[in-house]
Amino acid sequence: MPFALLKDRALISVSGPDAEHFLQNILTTDLEMLGAGEAKPGALLSPQGKILFDFLISRACENGFRLECRANIADDFVRRLMLYRLRAKAEIAKQDQGLVTVMWGDDSTTSFSDSISLADARFREVAVRRAYDGAARDGGDAEAWQTLRIANGIAESGSDYQLGDAFPHDVLLDETGGVGFKKGCYVGQEVVSRMQHRGTARRRVLIASAESALPASGTELTVGGRPVGALGSVNGRIGLAIARIDRVKAASDAGEKIVAGNVPVTLAIPAWARFSFPQDTASAEEA
Repeated sequence: MPFALLKDRALISVSGPDAEHFLQNILTTDLEMLGAGEAKPGALLSPQGKILFDFLISRACENGFRLECRANIADDFVRRLMLYRLRAKAEIAKQDQGLVTVMWGDDSTTSFSDSISLADARFREVAVRRAYDGAARDGGDAEAWQTLRIANGIAESGSDYQLGDAFPHDVLLDETGGVGFKKGCYVGQEVVSRMQHRGTARRRVLIASAESALPASGTELTVGGRPVGALGSVNGRIGLAIARIDRVKAASDAGEKIVAGNVPVTLAIPAWARFSFPQDTASAEEA
């Protein structure tokens, strides 16, 4: 069973009689739809609808939740949660030893015996599980995990976009169950709901491929010198990109090459995603 120890992740616990109500009112994820044994993506947004913190959330106990996020944003995330807590009866704390192991493949349902094992709900075409609180394991294949994540179009902050610079639709949280469109209000909900109902999402995560090695993460994607997006995670000839799908479609229709630096690239929608390239590309040249 392939696996990777993710040393750059941290765990935050939120527990207490008001924990679910408190989180439901501020996070994008609909906790009423969060089942036992799964980890769903989500975000805490700014009032303008931009992602301030991204995470995976799971149920830890009857009145508790576990939030997995990047280790280097965990302390700031805890402080922001504390700011919103007010008088809610909820305890918030970063776990001192929050080991995270990810495993995938046909036998990934066989969890490590000393770990809490949860299905990663972002993945649709391969079984992926995340194991928490087990003993440290040597080895693993971090590069294979990166390749799997890229091939499945799963974007994460830091690697693929910067916090404060992306809407949930940009990074496909609307497609992976990270946004509850039927729940009540949460921070930034009005902007996200408007994008959903008006169908105005134009920046999207796409899978980039090339016949030679792609340039570094952050390299701008251009068509005839005009920007259409930028590369995120890169592994050899494949990578993730966040790009304007209207401009990508317009370039395709016109037979124009999309390049990353000097490398011609092909951009594709992840196979599992429900969105498509727009038919009307009249807005492609708009800001």
